[in-house]
Amino acid sequence: MIHRFITIAAVTTALAFTSAHADPYASGSKVEPFIAKTQHDKDFTLKPADTRYLLVSHDMETGKKANAVLTTYGPEKLTDKKVVYLANIHGMPGVGRMFALPKMRKYSHTIILGDDAALIAKFPEQKEKVTVLKLNDGKVSSVQYWTPDTEPLENFLK
Repeated sequence: MIHRFITIAAVTTALAFTSAHADPYASGSKVEPFIAKTQHDKDFTLKPADTRYLLVSHDMETGKKANAVLTTYGPEKLTDKKVVYLANIHGMPGVGRMFALPKMRKYSHTIILGDDAALIAKFPEQKEKVTVLKLNDGKVSSVQYWTPDTEPLENFLK
């Protein structure tokens, strides 16, 4: 009985460790649905099959630049093109959140708040760039990196 309990505990721990440290999404990867809050504290469920482009900013400065571009693009056009924007806020201290979240609420487009280390770890990253995952039927068809202050967003949404 004790041996069985130890075996179950070991397998459970190994599975948890493996899923927490899985490789980031790459071409051909199936994107998993997730639930997170928006900047307006509403639940958002990512439905990969209904998403064409998944944009992920990994740092605050790049996120600010991306938000400036996304604001000019407009929420309707983002919705029409099936664009979802996820901003990494995991690790942001409470004081930073006190200032950042009210600013985020002013944007007309939806910002999904990535506040979970395991979720954020699934997305590949390049310093000072927004990760752009192009999805086809819930699978990654390409991974690109957008520099929002120097490259037009339209180049990545084709």
